[in-house]
Amino acid sequence: MRVLVFFDLPTITSDERKEYTRFRKFLLKIGFIMMQESVYSKLALNTTVADAIVSNVRKNKPSAGLVQLLTLTEKQFSKMEFIVGEKNSHVIDSDERLIDL
Repeated sequence: MRVLVFFDLPTITSDERKEYTRFRKFLLKIGFIMMQESVYSKLALNTTVADAIVSNVRKNKPSAGLVQLLTLTEKQFSKMEFIVGEKNSHVIDSDERLIDL
């Protein structure tokens, strides 16, 4: 399961830029991965964890701008089609687990 955050925040004044930076750093701190500028995703093991992530983002939302949240299953997320460009394979962002025996 994935939680996607899409945001468009004003960055005209210095206070707005500080708020943008604070929100972006908050997302990175709690484990979101940048998919592209202003689009971040985070894995969630189940709906309870996804709801907690959504609640946490709501608590730390910026005061102005547009922030959207979308929760998807891994099956839905895997159907994402890349029209231009390709997936960044430098970051591990799957729910597969590695077991060394």
